[in-house]
Amino acid sequence: MVVSCSIIFRTGANCLTMRQHKLQGQRNLHPHLDTFKMLCGGKKSYFVAAVCVIILTSMVTLSYLRLQRFSHLPKIIQEGSRCRGKTTNSTITALKDNRTFIISPYFDDRESKVTRVIGIVHHEDVKQLYCWFCCPPDGKIYVSKAKIDVHSDRFGFPYGAADIVCLEPENCDPTHVSIHQSPRGNIDQLPRFEIKNRKAETFSVDFTVCISAMFGNYNNVLQFIQSMEMYKILGVQKVVIYKNNCSHLMEKVLKFYVEEGTVEIIPWPINSHLKVSSKWHFMQDGTHIGYYGQITALNDCIYRNMQRSKFVVLNDADEIILPLKHPDWKSMMSSLQEQNPGTGVFLFENHIFPETISTHMFNISSWNTVPGVNILQHVHREPDRKDVLNPKKMIIDPRKVIQTSVHSVLRAYGNSVNVPMDVALIYHCRVPLQGNLPRESLIRDTTLWRYNLSLVMNVNKVLSQTVL
Repeated sequence: MVVSCSIIFRTGANCLTMRQHKLQGQRNLHPHLDTFKMLCGGKKSYFVAAVCVIILTSMVTLSYLRLQRFSHLPKIIQEGSRCRGKTTNSTITALKDNRTFIISPYFDDRESKVTRVIGIVHHEDVKQLYCWFCCPPDGKIYVSKAKIDVHSDRFGFPYGAADIVCLEPENCDPTHVSIHQSPRGNIDQLPRFEIKNRKAETFSVDFTVCISAMFGNYNNVLQFIQSMEMYKILGVQKVVIYKNNCSHLMEKVLKFYVEEGTVEIIPWPINSHLKVSSKWHFMQDGTHIGYYGQITALNDCIYRNMQRSKFVVLNDADEIILPLKHPDWKSMMSSLQEQNPGTGVFLFENHIFPETISTHMFNISSWNTVPGVNILQHVHREPDRKDVLNPKKMIIDPRKVIQTSVHSVLRAYGNSVNVPMDVALIYHCRVPLQGNLPRESLIRDTTLWRYNLSLVMNVNKVLSQTVL
């Protein structure tokens, strides 16, 4: 598509620059054309003809890639103004097209100097987006055409997580960005988003757990408290929860953990913008996005904690990664990293401990009045199913991950490693997957009881200050 200089640029100098780039591209192509004529201009054989076709195709491809890169370079469209506009603090912001939803932009210089915007888009309808950068102190406004990278794991839903990636101006470190469907308009009328991760930080925590998303008037209070206290015993300092809704009692518990400094709540009102499904795969039921936008939340959580947490743990509130050879996650991860240098993704097998099968141990009377499951009473796990792979959850180095799904990363630097079951497994207490199995077919596994003294004491403390 050819766009007039007068549309994109306000000054003649910029038009001249564009023409110079075009002429330079033509000059760069001339030596290749001379070579092509010399090789292909004489008598031809099938072999020579094939070589000529390959050379010509390569030349056209290289020229196209150069033009594509040039089209994505930031361009000045306005000078001498002041950076204005209202900064939005919403977790989910709908653009005017109502097909694009912005979560948050992050600075990312791992490959080149870009702003990576985590968002949700309609996978077919959203074709073009532009980043508008205002550079202080002179107020130059740059527009950069975005690369829209819709994540491959949409599971059939029309909307999916997307990276909206824009090259930043070379001589500017913008603090805010606006997203628009056009390279033309008034930046003052566009919502502004703060670009996070601009300044390098030292790690404030070793482990951050990302839980997405809490929905459905969540009220599994006892199991949530037990999971939180197990995370802390295992070495977690921060838990980030993308909260859609929960019960009043659960709100009280969350307030306690927020004030304690353990929990960070990210409001997640996705059902105000899209028809959400509680299923992970599309059911042809008119919904827009799966499992309350879980994948988008996970990706946002990785970038949100990229500079402040050494590791990020991606699991649900009813899942606990239990080490079998180490007392906690820190010693386990130190050992795994030593054995697997350069690895950024560690995958742990999920194993179901059915909440329908219980023991009489740890039947604590004061806990019986608290809604939810008492995980200490569920120590029988389902056996592996024939020809079925157990799903996995992850502990990752967030600086080595570009995109993630729920059970594996989509794009990353470095390797992924499957952690053997004799090193650790995921304790997942929930409704059974193999509900017809008799008790004697289940495997008794009391690994969780290793932590029972600390866990019971800590849970009692929290209950006494919140629920009881």
